[in-house]
Amino acid sequence: MRQRWVSIATIAAALFAINVIARLISHFGYPDNDTAESRISIVMFAVIGIVLAVLTYLRSQRLPAAQWLPDLAAAAVAGMLLTILIGPFASGDYPFSSGAGNFFSQIWLYSGFAIVGTLLGYWVATMLGRDYRSKSLKAFSQARAGRPRRVVRR
Repeated sequence: MRQRWVSIATIAAALFAINVIARLISHFGYPDNDTAESRISIVMFAVIGIVLAVLTYLRSQRLPAAQWLPDLAAAAVAGMLLTILIGPFASGDYPFSSGAGNFFSQIWLYSGFAIVGTLLGYWVATMLGRDYRSKSLKAFSQARAGRPRRVVRR
């Protein structure tokens, strides 16, 4: 159980680190440039989606979805809360400095990119037949094909 929480915390910290790096690039590289800040935010959300897609692809190969999906969802929610509530302090702001609209748009963008990234990772694993369920079905069909058909006589 402890291993599970360590994994969730590690993923959440990695997602938060992506946000901190993006905020620092925006703050020091492009001060007072709203266009650059918007572009960096979109790239940050895309990187978060890609990270979640890769993690989903890798985990879906080893575990059934009922085991990896709650962990990944918890890590994504924890990363989002860290990003939205603590992340602005990295660049010298506070969570509602740009207004409530910006605050909630970050929630929607983060959620959207996280969901799409997770879905893409799972869909690619399923499409390639690399997910846990596909592997289980393949092993079952091979085991059944190896046995001769039982003949019933009357």
